[in-house]
Amino acid sequence: MAQKNKNELLFLPLGGCGEIGMNLNLFGFGPPNNRKWVIVDIGVTFGGADTPGIEIIMPDIEFILSIKKDLLGIVLTHAHEDHMGALGRLWPQLECPVYATPFTMYLVKDRLSEFGLLDLVELHEVELKGKFSLGPFDFELITMTHSIAEPNALAIRTELGTILHTGDWKIDEAPQIGEPVDAKALRALGDEGILAMVCDSTNVFSPGYAGSEDGVREELIKLVGEYDGKGVAVASFASNVARLESVMMAAKANDRSVCLVGRSMKRMTAAAKSIGLLKNVGHIIDEDDARSMPAAHVLYLCTGSQGEPRAALSRIAAGEHRNVKFHKGDVVIFSSKIIPGNEKGIFALQNALADDGVEIITEKMRPIHVSGHPCRGELEQMYEWARPLIAIPVHGERRHLLEHAKLARTLGPKYAVSPRNGEMFSLSDQGVEIVDIVPSGRLHQDGNAIVSDRDEGLRLRKKMAYAGHVSVSLVFNSKGHLVSGPEPRISGFAEGYDGSFLENLIDGVADEAEDVFEAMNPRSRRDEDVVEEQLMRKIKRYVKEQTGKRSHIEVIAHKVK
Repeated sequence: MAQKNKNELLFLPLGGCGEIGMNLNLFGFGPPNNRKWVIVDIGVTFGGADTPGIEIIMPDIEFILSIKKDLLGIVLTHAHEDHMGALGRLWPQLECPVYATPFTMYLVKDRLSEFGLLDLVELHEVELKGKFSLGPFDFELITMTHSIAEPNALAIRTELGTILHTGDWKIDEAPQIGEPVDAKALRALGDEGILAMVCDSTNVFSPGYAGSEDGVREELIKLVGEYDGKGVAVASFASNVARLESVMMAAKANDRSVCLVGRSMKRMTAAAKSIGLLKNVGHIIDEDDARSMPAAHVLYLCTGSQGEPRAALSRIAAGEHRNVKFHKGDVVIFSSKIIPGNEKGIFALQNALADDGVEIITEKMRPIHVSGHPCRGELEQMYEWARPLIAIPVHGERRHLLEHAKLARTLGPKYAVSPRNGEMFSLSDQGVEIVDIVPSGRLHQDGNAIVSDRDEGLRLRKKMAYAGHVSVSLVFNSKGHLVSGPEPRISGFAEGYDGSFLENLIDGVADEAEDVFEAMNPRSRRDEDVVEEQLMRKIKRYVKEQTGKRSHIEVIAHKVK
């Protein structure tokens, strides 16, 4: 056990280990009775078919609330949703200062305004390559390259050693916006001595280097030029400002004006312009102006590259957009990758466009996308620069973290671990060890409420979504005689080939319920709880036999005089 007054340096991931997204990491320093903590990033992931009714998912912050009085602040490495998207939703429980560079801070303020929090949060804007201190932690920002403006690694210095937290990164010698990776600072940090490096694992299975935005820009200019006289739209991640600039440059080079379609496109463009980017990209016009111009003179830059149902591109494909229409012979260029899990939505979108005679161009057909995360060659370079004693892979599924740790052991670190969310690690020159396991999990944004993924209501909703719902109500008197019912209601079941399945199921449930009730002894028929319990058991078995599904069963028994 730790000595009461002995300082410890701790690392604790609560999100981003075992998954790509929803990043939240904590660093702690001090003795157990006087330990201080900082949060690095506070992101979200998104719901899918296995979370019906849930769009936004966040890390569980139960542990953070237990040390809230010792929480010094939240430091954001960059402005992607999986690194800062939970800020507005969780800050009211955390109530601590927030630190970010100008581009990220612009988007932080925008998001906090949406939640009515802007005037409540203590915000600290940090210049690029800036330094600041939070209690026992001295922070230095190191410029990186990624698929968004102003990505930063963090050098976190303490009395017990320095941690390099890379954030999301790649090595791009010609990133188009911002500076290249600050290799000089990384080498200097390595010379100084890095105790542990917490590092991105996303592309650990991919050989070589991710590639440069420079090549993508050249290809987009060339590609748009091949469709002279036709309508052109480009779908991309709105947060990739370098890509937005490349698309705008491609439009300008081919005598087209750019029309931004989608709220996040407009928000990111405004954020980029606030820090002096996107200055010489030609004309940007609104949707009304674009509608009145020949299609051959416009390039639509759209959100929705992942097939999101409510994004601009999906609404256009469905003919539901107020201003933008595509026609036969137009082309839509997907300057993006398919994020695993989004395949169904993306292919449905592309099929809908193709069905209308729209040509589809993807990154599989032309070199119009590069990843923002490091491949193996870049990881090898980073370990050569940093030379940490301890390697801590993050930002990956379990297989990514295990492979990254395996690779790291060949690149110099004496120790390497593959962390899980909730595992608290002690870091020292003697190595790394798990010293505690704290509560971890997920919080779901369910309408206006934030609830645990263990919430019983969410469990029942998921069960009903997959297996349907059966409810039976009946009324009986104090003598144990039926007054009304049993009255079944069912939902979530298919009709059946002949259309009679539901009718037969309803009749069968009613008969089963009545038979069970009448077979009970008179004393039991006077107790609401006993009636509900026995009917529930029998009806659950009957529905399983008839449908093959373990449906959600509800019995409501009411006794009257």
